[in-house]
Amino acid sequence: MQDGGKAKANNWTTNAKLATGMALFGSATPISKIVASAMPVFVASTLRVAIGALVLFPFIARDWHDIGKLSRRDWLLVTAIALFGMFGFSVLMLYGMGMVPGTVGATVMSTTPAVTSTASIALLKDKPTWRKIAAVTLAVGGVLILQLGQIGEGDTAGNSLLLGSTLVFGAVCCETIYTLVGKKASETIDPVLVAFLAAAIAVPVFIPFAIWQWQDFQLRHVTAADWLALVWYGAGTLALGSWFWYSGVSRAEGAVAAGFMGVMPASALILSYLLLDEPFRPIHLIGFAFVFLSVLLIAWENAKTGG
Repeated sequence: MQDGGKAKANNWTTNAKLATGMALFGSATPISKIVASAMPVFVASTLRVAIGALVLFPFIARDWHDIGKLSRRDWLLVTAIALFGMFGFSVLMLYGMGMVPGTVGATVMSTTPAVTSTASIALLKDKPTWRKIAAVTLAVGGVLILQLGQIGEGDTAGNSLLLGSTLVFGAVCCETIYTLVGKKASETIDPVLVAFLAAAIAVPVFIPFAIWQWQDFQLRHVTAADWLALVWYGAGTLALGSWFWYSGVSRAEGAVAAGFMGVMPASALILSYLLLDEPFRPIHLIGFAFVFLSVLLIAWENAKTGG
């Protein structure tokens, strides 16, 4: 009984970490739109990963010697996370969100559970179960319902909406790589160290592009609110989000983690209403319900498997 109770507590802790990580990642959608409107993409991205690395450093300082123990495989995995999860995600997200409303960006980000779960089953050989399949189906259903909420949205030109949505979907693919490769890396490396090293490696990758865009950076036009958004973009969505997400995903199957990605679009939509003052549409409540049911199903799957 004690072992069973401990396992159940561990499952709920894992679920809480996955949900919190995704809620923090969801805040990146409206926050990235604020940041993209205030400064050049590569300048903002460089500052974001630098802030994230600085915030994470105190948590890995005492384990600094572990870096020397990393294998070649470990470094390849961390580098892949830096290139796709940090560089690719930041650039595609910032450019994409500069073209679409926050609610559209949140809708596109809602495809993350389906993309990640499909990739996890195909590449990591996760076993498909009816709960996983139903959870992903509900998440996709939520996407379609949320998309209906955008019909009649006339704020964005058609071409910009399509291109921006495509770029955000590219960020979804980077998020998928970030999760699955991060799961592999976290099997042998502390999740916080993974996030720190990936952010630190991404900084020099961004710097040449940031220098190129610096001449277009009007520093005097950046408000205190913009700087606050940038700090949260690095410290909250990257540092804290990565810590919670990798701590949870290291103990869960990829397909299980994918179900919790449904929290991200819900967080993104709610914060788009609050931070961007975008209009609420009643149909979004139905989409939220689908997403919430998806999360409950995947949490049930996690409890059943003890993952």
